[in-house]
Formats: sequence, C-alpha cells, structure tokens
Amino acid sequence: MFECTLEQGDVFNKIIGAIGDLVEHANFDCTEEGIALQAMDSSHVSLVNLFLNKDGFTEFRADRQIALGMNIPNLMKVLKCSQSKDSVSLKADDNGESLSLTFENEEKDRVATFDMKLMDIDSEHLGIPETDYKCVIRMGAAEFQRICRDMNTLGDTIEIACSKEGVQFSVKGDVSNGTMNLKSETQADGDSDNAVLIELEEAVTQTFALRYMNMFTKATPLSKKVSISMSPEVPLVVEYKIENLGHVRYYLAPKIDDDE
Repeated sequence: MFECTLEQGDVFNKIIGAIGDLVEHANFDCTEEGIALQAMDSSHVSLVNLFLNKDGFTEFRADRQIALGMNIPNLMKVLKCSQSKDSVSLKADDNGESLSLTFENEEKDRVATFDMKLMDIDSEHLGIPETDYKCVIRMGAAEFQRICRDMNTLGDTIEIACSKEGVQFSVKGDVSNGTMNLKSETQADGDSDNAVLIELEEAVTQTFALRYMNMFTKATPLSKKVSISMSPEVPLVVEYKIENLGHVRYYLAPKIDDDE
C-alpha cells in the first residue's frame, strides 16, 4: 500500500506543471524515503530528475517500493479539478491498476475523489555521474525565466558565459543579437532573492537550445532561486529547490558547433 498527503495541493500542481511540457509518460518511484521521478523528454535531449522527501508530506506511507506509471497530461487534467487551498492525497494498492487522488478543503467541507488508470512503463534509470562543476550560478528564478523568454524572441540558442566578473547570456538571431550581463555579487550582498552568486573554478562558455531552457523555467513558481551548474563537455544542470519538500533538476547537453 502507498498513500501520502500534501497539505499544499497547489505545490503538487506546480511540480507536475514543471515537468508536463517535457515528459509524457513517467514512473513515480515511491519508497520509504519519498517519491522520485527520472525521465527523458521524447527527443531524448533533456532529462528531468525529481525528488520529494517523505518529511515534506503531512502523511506518508510506503509499505514497499512501488512504481506508479502515469500519463502526465492526463494527471494534469485531473489536478485541474483541484483548487488552490485543497490538500491532495494519493493512494494506490501494491498491485493496483489505478491511483486514487483526493482533493480536500476543510474550510468548505468539500472532498473530491478521482481514480486514474496507471500504466506499465518500462523505463531504466540512467546513472547520473557525480560531477565537480567548474561553475555554479545562483540567481533569481524569475530573472532567469525572463532572460530565457526575452532571448527566445531573437533566436533558438543561448550562450552562457561565466567568469569571475559575472555571467553573460547572449543570443544571435537572423535579425538582431542580444546580450544580458549580470555582475557577480558577494555573499554579503547576496541576501536578496535576485542576487547573483557565482562559484567559479574556471571560466566556462556553453551554448544551449532555448526551447528546453524555457521548458525548465516552468519550475519558477516552485522556488525564488535557481542554480545553474556548468562544466566543459558535460550537460548543464538547472536546479530548483522546493522548500521543505525536495528538488527538481533538469539536465541538458550543450550544443556543438558544426565547425567542430
């Protein structure tokens, strides 16, 4: 038997919304530690890694490890039936064929229950190697979202250049080019959510597909800060920490110039 309750049901809505554009089908692996998800997008270009710690739930029970295979668009449709102040409870039998979702609002004495069919999804976990990233940028999540959105109006790829002075985001389009420079701040100045903090071992410059970066920023409602980790010739990691609950991480390989 697996069952859990999250008091802030809207947070669960935002979590699923953060992966909905990337992933169509995925297994939610439920263990006594919490809920984990690892899945690639349909083009096998990016990877999403989600973990929700059991301590962040009001109630959590997992008698044994169970994989709940779900169609993410269908799950999003069910979650639209909830309201912002509802709690959300998930429940599934060990060998059950469906997931029960209950939305409850104690203030309004309203309880809604939905059953969603589970899927048998054959997926293998990819080993994500531990990487000592040469550059880690921490900045406001809303600012990062705005930069990716603005750059997307000019071109398809974004170059991120990180140095001790700061970070530069640039795009080259058919009609115009654009750059955005953000200066690195010290830890003392970095108390605000919009402060740019950079941990740097060496300067790193890489180029990425903006389409995916904009998908990643769907996680902006989950966190005020975002961390962007880069090293030469390895995938970038964009991480959003979910307060008191866990994290969602996105991995994206850099684009290689045709000349190389």
